Amino acid sequence: MSTRPAGLDEAAARVSTGTRQWIRLHAAHLDSPAARAGLPVTPRVKALLQLALLRRVWDRTAPSDPGLAETTAVVERAWQRPDFARLIALDPRYARQFQLMFAALAPAGTVTGAHRAALDRLAADGYLTPRRKSPYLHLETRYHADLAGIGHRLAPYEELYASGLAARAHELPAAGLDVCEITHTVFYLSDFGLREPGPTGRALERLARVVEGLTDHCVREGAWDLTAKLVLAQHCLGLDPLRTSSGAAAVRMLARAQAPDGAIPGRSAAESAPADATPEAFFRRAYQATLGTALAMLVVTDGRTEELTATGTPAGTPTGTPAAAQAGRGTR
Repeated sequence: MSTRPAGLDEAAARVSTGTRQWIRLHAAHLDSPAARAGLPVTPRVKALLQLALLRRVWDRTAPSDPGLAETTAVVERAWQRPDFARLIALDPRYARQFQLMFAALAPAGTVTGAHRAALDRLAADGYLTPRRKSPYLHLETRYHADLAGIGHRLAPYEELYASGLAARAHELPAAGLDVCEITHTVFYLSDFGLREPGPTGRALERLARVVEGLTDHCVREGAWDLTAKLVLAQHCLGLDPLRTSSGAAAVRMLARAQAPDGAIPGRSAAESAPADATPEAFFRRAYQATLGTALAMLVVTDGRTEELTATGTPAGTPTGTPAAAQAGRGTR
């Protein structure tokens, strides 16, 4: 597809603007007293780490966007809260991974001496050395260690890619591929589209074809969350997802799925929040897919923003439900 289909740029901008506005209005709940009292620790910590990732990419892609300041404020408050530093180490399954991500995604000036000491412990206990991790987990660890500025002895990106699933995905049936592993491999190699990806030449072409095929598959399945990741992966690999047939179909699907308030109402059509969902239940269904779509479309549209109304919502968006009514919403 050599040109972008009519109306697709506008649809992409609407999806991007709407999802960002929804995150801006509702992310603060994650660090509210109600959430700290009522939400399970691990999902809440993970959701805040995801928000910090969005904030980082947002800052580099659309630094003048008004919603960025509010999102940054939520992350900064959480990162400066002493109990949050304790909570990220509470679940032994994720403690070291979360501590590393906490340092890697910290806004400037929010990492304290205690947090740096935690990083020193990660280095001392061998977490940042080649251990019994898969190539993908090595890649994830290396990416966050590099962002955190901490020394490590992990293999180069090229070697980790070559030994991982993404490098041989073209030899495997699409139905058996782990979409999250494929897309996140691309994200870590390309820093979410902020640098050139590692593969070049035929390797890059093969991986791009795999991603396009997976995009078609996930569109057919109505998998909104995975489709948004694949749209971003196409961009990171040098494709224009608003020109590929699979990318165009994906953006149209996300535009159709988007709720009037800007949210993507679930991880897939099959998991969409019902019409009678409470505000809390809707937020739990919508948060991850909306944040992931906001991240993807922010990069794909290069920070373009649809014209907003005086209320700060996308033109044509109903405004009858105030943000305060969503205060009870949590996350999975």
